[in-house]
Amino acid sequence: MTTSSTDAVVSIGWLVDRLDEVQKDDPSIRLLEVDIDPSNYEHEHIPGASKVDWRTDLQDPTTFDVPSEAAFEEFLGGFGIRPDSTVVIYGDMMNWFAAHAYWLFTYYGHADVRLLDGGRDFWGERDAPLTTKVPEFTSQSYVVDENQLDIRADRPDVMDAIERETALVDVRTPEEYRGEILAPPGWNEGVQRGGHIPGARNIPWNQVVESTGCFKPEDELRSMYEEHGIDADADVITYCRIGERSALTWFVLHEVLGYEDVRNYYGSWVEWGNTVGAPIEKGQRAAIKRE
Repeated sequence: MTTSSTDAVVSIGWLVDRLDEVQKDDPSIRLLEVDIDPSNYEHEHIPGASKVDWRTDLQDPTTFDVPSEAAFEEFLGGFGIRPDSTVVIYGDMMNWFAAHAYWLFTYYGHADVRLLDGGRDFWGERDAPLTTKVPEFTSQSYVVDENQLDIRADRPDVMDAIERETALVDVRTPEEYRGEILAPPGWNEGVQRGGHIPGARNIPWNQVVESTGCFKPEDELRSMYEEHGIDADADVITYCRIGERSALTWFVLHEVLGYEDVRNYYGSWVEWGNTVGAPIEKGQRAAIKRE
């Protein structure tokens, strides 16, 4: 397991020590599970965890944009979360959608949100406690105080980035990046064109984690990005297919490594690949040569 210097990442041991606390009807700490397959929660989950369905809770089902501020407030309040609550998030697939939820919480300015290192699978492999009991918590009043809209990039920002020194990081698989496939098997949202945004570097999302799903050591992560010409002073935009895998890379760059100018392109390839006139490249980009 990685030892992180940031409070944004918590270990299994950290959460085990607080399991009694997270199961109480006390809004000081809340635990959320966000899975690719939301039905995993019904099979078993960490005691005290509430289920988040990314399809209905983390996006507007009509616009496919982030939920409105009012919807976000209702969502959090319904889970018994207050603005001063510590919120710990975890999920399957090495925290794909858990990181997406973390990004959304940060976008709407929630002050204390954490990601469980290794996620659901690592927790289960360590024989940590699991249950099928669904917790019930008293609803709270939640009001967004100050959001952080500057962690999001939209299509005009990306168009501008192509002409500037902004580092575009495509975190999809090499096959998606080269335009050989439109999406991973079973995940096609109707994209019309394959390829990548001109100038984007392909650094797949899974390169930031060990086989356990825990984050790699910070010095290793920093070296990996520097080999691609991305250092702490870089202006970075991450993207994937629908913004969930790129949220994990955003988390590593912004929260773990502390890079300040990192944005997640929320529309990602589903928007870009379907936009008439949006420039696209195919094939493999030449490697960055370091001096």
